[in-house]
Order: sequence, then C-alpha cells, then structure tokens
Amino acid sequence: MTNARFDVVIVGAGHAGAQAAVALRQEGFEGTIAVVAAESELPYERPPLSKEYLAGQKPFERMLIRPAAFWAERGIEMLLGRRVERVDPANRTILTDDGVATSYGYLIWAAGGEPRRLTCAGHHLAGMHAVRTRADVDRLLAELPSAREIVVIGGGYIGLEAAAALTKFGKSVTLVETLDRVLARVAGEPLSRFYEAEHRAHGVRLLLGSTVECIEGERAVSGVRLVRGELLPADIVIVGIGIVPAVGPLADAGAEVGNGVVVDGACRTSLPNVFAIGDCAAHPNRFAEGATIRLESVQNANDQAVTAARNIVGREARYDAVPWFWSNQYDLKLQTVGLSTGHDEAVLRGDPATRSFSVVYLRRGRVIAVDAVNAVRDFVQGKPLVAAGTVVAPDALADTTRPLKELAAV
Repeated sequence: MTNARFDVVIVGAGHAGAQAAVALRQEGFEGTIAVVAAESELPYERPPLSKEYLAGQKPFERMLIRPAAFWAERGIEMLLGRRVERVDPANRTILTDDGVATSYGYLIWAAGGEPRRLTCAGHHLAGMHAVRTRADVDRLLAELPSAREIVVIGGGYIGLEAAAALTKFGKSVTLVETLDRVLARVAGEPLSRFYEAEHRAHGVRLLLGSTVECIEGERAVSGVRLVRGELLPADIVIVGIGIVPAVGPLADAGAEVGNGVVVDGACRTSLPNVFAIGDCAAHPNRFAEGATIRLESVQNANDQAVTAARNIVGREARYDAVPWFWSNQYDLKLQTVGLSTGHDEAVLRGDPATRSFSVVYLRRGRVIAVDAVNAVRDFVQGKPLVAAGTVVAPDALADTTRPLKELAAV
C-alpha cells in the first residue's frame, strides 16, 4: 500500500540529491519534494571527510550543505534513515526498508555508491575502515587514540588524503598501492612522483607495486599480509579502492546499467520519469571523447542536479560541464580541470621543487586537462583551454612567463 505521494522523490542526500532539491525550487518548481536517504544526517559536504573532518580541523556543523531550517522553509521533506529496496517503474513507487511505499511523479536517483571492499580473508575484522560517510570517520576517530600502526590500502585521492590527515596525529602510516605509482588512474607521472616525495617527506611509508594477500587477526586486525610475503603490523586498516555504484534497485527494475546506471545527456535513465545524477550516473561526456563514464566529483553532482531539475520543469537542458576536482594534502592544494585519461603528452609548467607548478595534458596537440598544485591562476586560466580543446605548442605551455590566458588566443 502506498503511504505517501510526492511530485518528485530524490533518493540520496549527498551533493547531487541536495542540489537537485535546491535547483527544483530555484527553477520555480512548486510541487511536493521528498529526499529519501539511508543516512540519518541532513545533507552535508563529503570532501572534508578525508581531509579537514578526519584531521579534526572542521566540525560537522560547518559541513552541512544547508541549515535544517532551509529544507523546511522550502517545503522539502527529509525522509532520512531509510534505504530504498525496490523501485516499481510501472506504478511509480519506491519501497524502503521500513516497509513504506512512496509514489512519485518523477524519481531522481542520486544514491551515490558504497565503498568497494576487499574480498580477501580477514576483510570483515574489527579495525577495517572506509571513508565514505560521517559515521565511517567517527568510527575511525574513536579507534585512533589506541592505535599506533595504520595501513592505508589504495593510492588514489581518498587514500592519500587520509594518510596526510593521519600523520598529524603522530601515527605510523603505511600506504599500499597495487600499481607502480600513486594517482596512476587519474594523473600523469610528474604529479604522481611529486606526491610520493611529499608523503615520504612527511613520514608515510609508500609500498608501490604491492598487492594485499589477506588481513590477519583474530577478532580485530593485527596486520596486512602482502602477496610477496611481508607482514605489515596494523591496528587500523583504511581501504580506499573506489566505490561500487548504488544502482541495484534500478537494475532490478529494468534500468540499463553498466558502470553505474546509464543516462542520456539530459540525465534520464531508460526508465520512464526516472533521472540519475552524481557518482552513480554513467553519462556520455565529450571531455572523455564521448565515452560513457562516471565522475565522482562535487562539480559533476551539482551540474547534473541542475540539468535534471531543469528538464523536470520543462526547460530542456543537456549536461556539458567541464569536469573539475580538488584535493587537499598537507599544505598542498591540487586543483584539476578536465580529464587527463588518454593523454599523449604531459607538459610540466614550473618547478615541482617550489611546490607551486602545473602539469598540462595534451591529446593530439589539444589541451585536455590541467593539474595545478598551489597554482590557482593556472587552474582558472586553464579551464577555457580545456573547454575549447585549444591547440597550444608544448614549449609555450612550459613557459611560465606566459600566462595561460594569453595562449587561448594563440
């Protein structure tokens, strides 16, 4: 039996879900809106979890996307602490784990994903942690005082940010990465080597080209065994090896899925009146040469939310935003615009020894991405080059006496 009906039901209260609700009201939508989410928290910023929140530098209250009164004042109902178990597209209803069925006019799926877990022996032991939600980090922080040895598995942004934050507690931190460099999937070698040197300088032991065989311990973790035989002592293990898109109920309902739920340029799924946005949405992206990809970023979440909202209110919109990301580690602010995957040339702009430089990525002579470390100007001025796919000579890009904005006209 249906217990309630809303004109728009949004599943997920992360950046994408929250922004979708905000954007609907900003676009003049006057119908009823409900946000359904498994977490019991009001929508909050996720990036600080592995950065300032983990390091104790930012209280949770300052991470709220909007204060509690905001949602009530705009008639946005928060149905929190409920996990969606089933979607019925024929009857336009969702069923949550509390047995409540809710019908919708439009459904916006913004459920994000679950941390990818290890599958080896010992993955279930106490002391194993992910960094995805506030509750994840709170559990980790509660165990920190009694821990000395911490092993981080995964050399992507989450793993590196967590390692950087944990060194501030005076812990012994070891980071294990299967590939031969950190950030190998998202950045060129110059950036990888720079961050490896920075982490080592801060006392982090990096084990590259190393694969985990199992987690050892009785009830709680005591060590991480590598395939090559080495045993790493560990009181806490943090696993940062990506996410699994949370699309099960949509897949069961017949939606087209791949690496996420497949959407078109308007963020529509293959199900009628169902949109998908954010980390779980596999969308065509011209900055990936038209490939269908997922982007895990605040920018993508917010821009797709606006796209879905505009289409719901009858304003035809297509998602075509320039991707951008950021990462804070120690006193380094990395800002990235574009997607460097598939680049055939990486141009170093500046000297990494100064801790302020950029890497500009080219594909067939065109600028496709910029990684800027403590170089805000290059990030800002590089964005138009990426957006236009500007052809620029590598020697011109490497010349730091020439601002990137000058090269847009070359």
